Amino acid sequence: MSTPSSQFDPVWLDRMYNNRALVPDHARYFARWAESSRLARQNFDCDIDLPYGGSAGEKLDVFPAARGQSSKRGGAPVLVFIHGGYWRSLDKADHSFLAPSLSSVGACVVLPNYDLCPAVTIPEITLQMVKALAWTYRHVAEFGGNPNRITVVGHSAGGHLAAMLLACQWTRWAADLPADLVKNALSISGLFELESIMHTPFVKDDLRLTPAQVLQASPAWFPPPRYGQLYSVAGAEESSEFLRHNALIQKAWGKKVVPVREDLPGLNHFSIVEALAEPTHRLHALALQLLKKTA
Repeated sequence: MSTPSSQFDPVWLDRMYNNRALVPDHARYFARWAESSRLARQNFDCDIDLPYGGSAGEKLDVFPAARGQSSKRGGAPVLVFIHGGYWRSLDKADHSFLAPSLSSVGACVVLPNYDLCPAVTIPEITLQMVKALAWTYRHVAEFGGNPNRITVVGHSAGGHLAAMLLACQWTRWAADLPADLVKNALSISGLFELESIMHTPFVKDDLRLTPAQVLQASPAWFPPPRYGQLYSVAGAEESSEFLRHNALIQKAWGKKVVPVREDLPGLNHFSIVEALAEPTHRLHALALQLLKKTA
């Protein structure tokens, strides 16, 4: 299931995968996210920088469901959002703005961080996310969340990690964890095979991917997960490679596991993140649909 070698032209790969070059006003998105996130942390109930492990990056934030919105059957559904940034940049603090629109409709929102490449590898980041989800399962009830109703959402590199977590064999990580710890996942502009990324010049020196790591961390090359479903979306204005990845995971895992695969009109790699927080948008509705499936 390798990527055709014709797609390893370095100039073409950079053009396909360098989203900041593809969206010239990307800095305006980042500035807006940072300010909106600061206001979200200031104005909404949240617990910040809770450690789920020992390293500097192993911290997470929790935004409990709005008062009166928690389910009476054991707590609120839990939405874990994993940020993007090609596994080498950005932070959970840039994405707090996503929490209010989700907590206001009854979700307990968890935003984990992870250490960044090149200090760690992508397989190591994946295991950090496994650790973060295990922490969430064990502790989210303290914040009004239901540990048996966990949905994972991720953007870009986070979309890759969301798919990896759906495929995780949880009982091999710890005996107290259920096999279906992650009930469903939503990958937004996700990357599902890393062979092409390994050859992409502008990120390769930071990611330092090896062929062995590509095999370890390419969810499209895994068997379909035994539990749960994945919704996969991308912005219709993203590069043809991101649209290929979006189609690839449905082809690899099948429509039973990936029943929703959409290229959302009018959205680029950054505006699609804001769509998740927009109550009237299709993407927001898909996230709520997955949360309801956990009931």
